[in-house]
Amino acid sequence: MAWLLLILAGLFEVGFTTCLKLSDNFQKPGWAAGFVVCAVLSFYFLNKATLTIPLGTAYAVWTGIGAVGTVLIGILFFREPGDFWRLFFIALLIGSVIGLKTVSAH
Repeated sequence: MAWLLLILAGLFEVGFTTCLKLSDNFQKPGWAAGFVVCAVLSFYFLNKATLTIPLGTAYAVWTGIGAVGTVLIGILFFREPGDFWRLFFIALLIGSVIGLKTVSAH
């Protein structure tokens, strides 16, 4: 269950970074509100996950999910570059997150 909460936390991290971009420096209230809601939920689920998963592992996985998801959103929706090296290093990051899950004692 803790891993599911951690995945939710990471997905809400992607949500708050995306809303941050779309809020146009907090000038668009709807997106700014989305940022706040997603940020609160992300930290809530991260906190709940760390009750079971070691803090260092949880934090690394949370930021990994957020980083990968945010890069993919950037490529797919904001026309950011999706060249070989960016995708290569994103794949390494995904492998690292999977590795942390695999070696985690919980």
